[in-house]
Amino acid sequence: MAEKRHLEVFLLRYVADAIKQISVPIAVLMHEPGVAGGFVEVRFTRDWRMVRCVDPQTDVEMLSALEADIRTQLASPDGRIQLLNRFEDSFSNVIQISPATGCLTENPAREMEGMVSLYLEAPRVGGNREATGRQKILAKMRSEWEQAGVSKLVLPVPVAPYTRPGDPFQFDFGYRVSGEIKLFQAVSLRASVDTAMMLAARYPKIAPVMAAKTEAAITLTAVVDDDLDRGQDTVQFVLSMLEEERVRVAVAAEMPTIAEIARRELRA
Repeated sequence: MAEKRHLEVFLLRYVADAIKQISVPIAVLMHEPGVAGGFVEVRFTRDWRMVRCVDPQTDVEMLSALEADIRTQLASPDGRIQLLNRFEDSFSNVIQISPATGCLTENPAREMEGMVSLYLEAPRVGGNREATGRQKILAKMRSEWEQAGVSKLVLPVPVAPYTRPGDPFQFDFGYRVSGEIKLFQAVSLRASVDTAMMLAARYPKIAPVMAAKTEAAITLTAVVDDDLDRGQDTVQFVLSMLEEERVRVAVAAEMPTIAEIARRELRA
């Protein structure tokens, strides 16, 4: 009989509403503490229906991008130690990591599959939701690019070439002109500021690498909801956070002007 191995299991949860304590498991992390070269693995959900069910405006691309970052940290013992602090400091409890749960098993890989099946396989959910928030902003952006005749020139910009292979995140739109790359991201703040905070946390790490590799100046415009209540403290906070990271903020109603500028710059 194979010797049983001691592992620690963590559950990562997306927090849709901290006050109401509404959260959804999105990943399982398992490692073998104190063993050089021991088992370590993280598995994210590939089915985001439950997350969208509790928060239809969730930016799942941003959540998916965390997987590559976490895998890199898990590759070293020091990175594993720093992981808890990273969640607490960088994402303001948007993603919470559970306390460790002990597990004895002869086969860590099989145990991992069981954990994934238990926590990450979502039941089928019926019905459709009307597109709101980010989806509405994206639709407005696409419409205005098309109206200006630049939709084939203003394209998604994957970040994997500037972060790590496999990073699924991409900026919604971007184009290059006169030594500058202009990026645009739809960000809804109406129901939650979480994705905007995650964008503000990631962009400063991506932009310098992109600038160096492309030899271009990088700018990012976050296109937000038209009717924001800017009197809310949380909205003011995240807008200030974006400004501090040199992210321009525009409302969706400004898209005709933005698209017209793109038309002139691209001479479409």
